[in-house]
Amino acid sequence: MKYLLAHAQELVYILESLIPSTYQQETFNALLGLFLEAKGYPLPQHSQTKSASAISRFLNIYDWPTRKVIRFTRKQIITEILSFCPKGRKPQLQVILDLTTLEKCGKFKAFEDLIRVYNHKRGLHLVVMYLVFGQWRVPWSFRVWRGKGTPSPAQLGLKLLKNLPKSLTERFRVMVLADTAFSSADFIHGVRSLKYHAVTGLLSSRRLTDGRLLRRLHKRGQQVHLQGFNCPVWVSWFYLKRHDGKREKRFVLSTRPMKASTINW
Repeated sequence: MKYLLAHAQELVYILESLIPSTYQQETFNALLGLFLEAKGYPLPQHSQTKSASAISRFLNIYDWPTRKVIRFTRKQIITEILSFCPKGRKPQLQVILDLTTLEKCGKFKAFEDLIRVYNHKRGLHLVVMYLVFGQWRVPWSFRVWRGKGTPSPAQLGLKLLKNLPKSLTERFRVMVLADTAFSSADFIHGVRSLKYHAVTGLLSSRRLTDGRLLRRLHKRGQQVHLQGFNCPVWVSWFYLKRHDGKREKRFVLSTRPMKASTINW
């Protein structure tokens, strides 16, 4: 653990040195903290040290070497993950795909082709890919969703998966985790073509090949054939407690046969 913390601290110091402004360095630390806490609240408004507007400004276009920061960070991440990869049977690497909105107010000429409204939120919509191994959950890459008529979030997610480094995919079994936005047949087929497995959310209005609605199922974890899919999947469901105290039934599919409790987890 001491070895890991020392390398993590060294990485932060190097990245900070690439950012010229002290104010921007502080904002960078606040943004990094939101991601690394991994509590499910990575949006700027959840920061306790910097305002959402300050973090939003940090994500504007600057002259400091962003690509150099990304390349150096990725190199360090791969080195650390591979150093903890045991010999023998391939361990599992979880890859999370998430559609995150960075809300923007006002006019931004440099971003006019990027700012869109999605789910009643105006801002920059990012498909972010995280790597999860053990207790680590780190952001790896992202793509910007540019609105209707452009590649969908699911298509962008597939592009991110195809760019996973071979040094990781050759050493790990990849399991993709995503929400309902990534449950299309094309996305699942694309994941399987990469020889990965996936667990994603699923709309209750989906139909089986025999015409039944998904919500009519009574046995969790059973194998089913969905309309439009060229492969069987395993379906389960759980009840999610919402902010108003009510519970909502959520469906989830797996491309790999697993127990219902494992799929739900």
